[in-house]
Formats: sequence, C-alpha cells, structure tokens
Amino acid sequence: MKKPILIIVALLLLGFATAFYFVSRGKPALLSVDAVTGAKPTISSPRPEKLPTVNIADPVGWPNGAKPDAPKGLNVAAFADKLDHPRWMYLLPNGDVLVAETNSPPRETGGIKNWIMRTLMGRAGAGVPSANRITLLRDGDGDGKVDQRTVFLEGLNSPFGMALVGNTLYVANTDSVMAFPYETGQTKITAKGTRIVAIPGGDGHWARNVIASPDGKLLYVTVGSASNIGENGMDKEVNRAAVLEVDPAKKSFRIYATGLRNPNGLAYEPKTGCLWTTVNERDMLGGDLVPDYMTCVEFGADYGWPNSYWGGYQDNRVEPYRPDRLEYVKRPDFALGPHVAALGLAFADGANLGPAYANGAFIGLHGSWNRTPASGYKVVWVPFGPNGYPLPGAKPQDFLTGFLVGDEARGRPVGVIKDRTGALLVADDVGNTIWRVSAPGAAPAAPAGAPAHASGS
Repeated sequence: MKKPILIIVALLLLGFATAFYFVSRGKPALLSVDAVTGAKPTISSPRPEKLPTVNIADPVGWPNGAKPDAPKGLNVAAFADKLDHPRWMYLLPNGDVLVAETNSPPRETGGIKNWIMRTLMGRAGAGVPSANRITLLRDGDGDGKVDQRTVFLEGLNSPFGMALVGNTLYVANTDSVMAFPYETGQTKITAKGTRIVAIPGGDGHWARNVIASPDGKLLYVTVGSASNIGENGMDKEVNRAAVLEVDPAKKSFRIYATGLRNPNGLAYEPKTGCLWTTVNERDMLGGDLVPDYMTCVEFGADYGWPNSYWGGYQDNRVEPYRPDRLEYVKRPDFALGPHVAALGLAFADGANLGPAYANGAFIGLHGSWNRTPASGYKVVWVPFGPNGYPLPGAKPQDFLTGFLVGDEARGRPVGVIKDRTGALLVADDVGNTIWRVSAPGAAPAAPAGAPAHASGS
C-alpha cells in the first residue's frame, strides 16, 4: 500500500509545483530597466502580486574557457577558481585577498512560504550549505593569479563583511560582529575571536557587511530586514533594515540610518568622504518597481521602508498607514534598476583601468529572480562628477557582462574590490570564481608582503 500512496503524494506535489509555476509567472515588465535608473527614475503605478513573479535563471556555471566580457581594451581572467560560493572580499595591507565562502544559515522548514523560498533559492544557485569560512588568497609572483590559498578562519556563522583596523580583523557574522587578532602576512588565524556585539541574524536577509570609520574608532554594519514589507510584524524588525554604528571599545551600537530594506555594499566616496551603500528594495509590486539603489547614507536618515519607497511613494499594502512618517523620509540618490539585486560597491580611487574609469563606482548586480525579463547579472559602472555624486543624467553603464545567456546563469556577481595594482576583482558565487579585470600594460602586482593599503571597497 505504501507505493500507491507515495505515487499519489508525488503527483500532488508535482501538480502543486506546476500550478505555482503558472500562477507565479506574473506579468512582464512594461518598462526597460534603463527607464528605472538614475537620479530621476520612472516610478510607475504599482501592480501588486498575490504571489511573486518567478523567473529564475538556471545556474549552469562557465563552460571550459568561457569568461565574462569587459569593455574593449580591458582583460578578464580568473584570479581564483574552484571556490565554494564566494560572496565577499577584502584586501589586506600586504596584497593578500580574503574571501568569505558563505551562504545563508539554515532557513525555517515549516510552512508553504518557507518551502517556496527554499525552492527558489535552490533554483537560483543559493541553496548550498554555507562553508562558513574565510579563505586567504595570495598572488606570490604577481602574475594576477592565485598561487597560494589557505583556510584563514573557519567555524564562523554565515560570515560576510570584513574590516581591518590596526591589528584587529573584524568579521560580520549573520548574528554578530567578531574581532580577531591579525599580524601582517599570516595565513591562518587560530585564536578564538571576541564577540563585539550581537546583532539580529538570519531570517530573510542574512548578509551583514562591515566597514570601519576613517579613524578606525567606529564600525558601520548593514542589517537587512527579516521580511519583504514587515508582514511578519514589526517586532521582528527591531534593529533591522538599517545601518548600525558600532563602538568596539564600548561593545555597543546604535542605529545610524533606517528604512533601508536590505543594505549591502559599503564604501566611502573619496571626494566627500560620505559613506555610500547599495540597497535591495521590496518585491511583489510588479517588474518595474521598486528600483534598487545606491545612496549616500546620512546620520539619522529614514529611507522609508516598509511604509514607503523612493522618497515618499506610499506602499498601500503596509499597515498601519503612517502618513506622519512621509514628511521625514529621505529620497535615495541613484536608482540602479528594478530587482537587479545590487550588492558589491567599490569606488574607483586607486583603480588602474584607464581614464574612462577614473571617477565613479563599480556595482555588482547579483541578478533578479522575480522579473520578466530578467535584470541585473552584471557589474555596472556609474560615473561621478567633481561634487562626489553621479553626473547629471548619468545611467549605469555595462562594465562586466556575459553572466546571463538566455535563461541560463553562467555566474552571478557579488562583491567587487580593487586589488593592490588597481585591477578590479569580482566575486562570482555561481561560477565559484573570482574574476580579475585589468588594463594591458598596467604595473604587475608586487609579491605578497610588500606595503599596500587595506581596503574593503
């Protein structure tokens, strides 16, 4: 009797999955991605969805010899391959590169919603268990390829961001900021870390980035929301959807800016010194809403989530209605497009990629799972002006493409940093590779151990 029952259950699950697929395909976007970018994006009427649109590129990896496409005159090569879901990177003073091989902590197992989310993340290539480690990559001979790799830190909890201050390396786990002793040139840390602060972890948006203030006295940490629009109750969102300011000496933190649904990248703009972040906005308002963005984060600013978006457009799905809050909501500085999943952020100071890429920002767009046609799946360049903001009328420009071919994802870009020569490194968590974009004739890297500045951007 067991076999017929199993067959019936399997057919029911197949029928449910098929029905979900057809119901959730949603309606195609009406606008181009480009129309929903820049300082003044088109903000169209919302088209609320009962179920999210599902359009996930099949993660296939890179065929032998294939690689992303860079602008004419620039070279692309693998800096390191055969990694385990590389997401974020950090440049150490001697030129070594740290990479967080990481993924979401185990998600809740109960309920249809959680089953759907696990299924979607698995189809997007994000369902693998987290390696929970940081690996050190060293280019000892300066040829632009890694020739030594070691497990630098392990036993972490979905680590992401890293920041070095003096001889202390800070690591942002999904639920804490940890401190470890570090000596220049060492290839492994065995010392037990010290927890600086506990922060809300897991649940929805799990990745936590960290950057130090210029004087090294404070840390800034991104904490994404636990939900799409607070539908599980705002008591679950305490100290979330925010950038936190951490005081390591006091082992305390406060909210620096709020209303940021899922902030990720952090980098200081070199002319103004302003701290910028990339933010993933909300879902299920259609393929044209809401644009993900990058913005200069001001202390005390409120960017609206969950009640509103893009500086005051009310989200009527959110209760209670808060018209009092709209008066104080700040509009983001630059839209990057709807559902592009903006993650990595690096400004061009110190880059060695030619005059076209001397003043601006590189942004890693991880790629949509809920827009038809798909958006993101590339690294873009946003040119800045002398005032430290994007040029008037600027739009994101393609910089590194070829990750998406038809409905297949060869890779998905995440973190972006500059190496010690000014080349750009791009972490690809589907291709399990770090790509290096360089200019012909650029100075080769000095062997590891020579002086260089530390940078997470």
